[in-house]
Amino acid sequence: MAGRVTPTEPTRVRTLNDALRRSFTGGPVMLTAGVAALPDNTRTAVLAAVRAFDHFDADDDPHGEHDFGAVTVGRQRCFWKIDCYDRSLTAASPDPADPTVTTRVLTITLAEEY
Repeated sequence: MAGRVTPTEPTRVRTLNDALRRSFTGGPVMLTAGVAALPDNTRTAVLAAVRAFDHFDADDDPHGEHDFGAVTVGRQRCFWKIDCYDRSLTAASPDPADPTVTTRVLTITLAEEY
C-alpha cells in the first residue's frame, strides 16, 4: 500500500545507525554552528568521542536503535542524533531498516544549542 509506513526491525536499524556514527560514511554528518566554531583540536576530539560512543541505556535508547547520545570533551557537552529521512530528504523514511529508501543524517550539536 503506497505511503504506508512499514514496521522496522530494531537490530537492522541499530546496525545501520552504528555504521554511520562509527565511520561517518553512509549519510551526511552535520555540525551545528557551535560545533563547527570549536577550536580544531576540541572539534576533532568531539568527533572522535561520537565515533567511539557506546554507552546506550534505556533512558537514552528506549527503542534500541542507537540514534542518540551525549558526549563530554573537556568542558564541552555535545549531543548527537541520527534521523532517518526518505531519499529526497523531505519526509521521514518509510522504513529506516531499508537503506534503499532511507537517508540517515547524523547531527552533532553543543548541548547549549539544543
